[in-house]
Amino acid sequence: MKNKFTILGCGSSLGSPWITNYWGKLKKNNPKNIRTRCCAHIQYKNISILIDTSPDIKSQIQSNKIKDIDAILYTHEHADQTVGIFEMRPFYWKNKKKIPVYGNRRTINALRQKYTFCFKTKHGYQPIMKSKIVKGKFKIFKKMNSISFNCIDVQHGLIKAYGYVFNKIAYISDCNKIPNKSKKYLENLDTLIIDCLREEKHPSHFNYEDALNLIKEVKPKKTILTNLHVDLEFDSLKKRLPSKVIPAYDGLSFNF
Repeated sequence: MKNKFTILGCGSSLGSPWITNYWGKLKKNNPKNIRTRCCAHIQYKNISILIDTSPDIKSQIQSNKIKDIDAILYTHEHADQTVGIFEMRPFYWKNKKKIPVYGNRRTINALRQKYTFCFKTKHGYQPIMKSKIVKGKFKIFKKMNSISFNCIDVQHGLIKAYGYVFNKIAYISDCNKIPNKSKKYLENLDTLIIDCLREEKHPSHFNYEDALNLIKEVKPKKTILTNLHVDLEFDSLKKRLPSKVIPAYDGLSFNF
């Protein structure tokens, strides 16, 4: 089995089109403009890892034929990253063991408070998860295999979120600023997946200009822009991007 990274969803918090069928500048005849909420999947040897559980996680898992979940990494506690958490119950029933979830202290505390039933016995329901607060480097193990991660602090509006770096890949779906102490982990990357919300400046996300400035600074071999709003149309965005930079689309995957 090849190691594979998959963008399950690359849309902003409302996805595209919006629930009101608003498409903004997106062309309706291009399926790559239909975007579910930000989420990703890592298949490393026999280890299956989710990054975030979006509101669209059920359809994302089914359409990408993901059969199992061994762990979940959370970037932060916002609704578009977490509300699909209850959909994980069948994986617990299938494997009969709690799913470990990883994140910073703020995120884990928020998850435990909001989704109590996932972590504590409630109304006769057994908890399906165990929480792990992580900082810096950590490993996820399964049988004889393991994969190492580095969680890096990024600013996302008023909160600190995590980006995850592993195997020369970095995934940073939500940020408006990356501190210098975190940028050093973004050097010599094979692939950078980075927030690029819209054309205009935004108080909690990189816009187009911010994303390109970071790419020029850290010089990854390849970059994928994610968290795309309805003003960033796939074809027109792709045409003006520098070489080795591409817009994400749901289901985009690559081997590593």
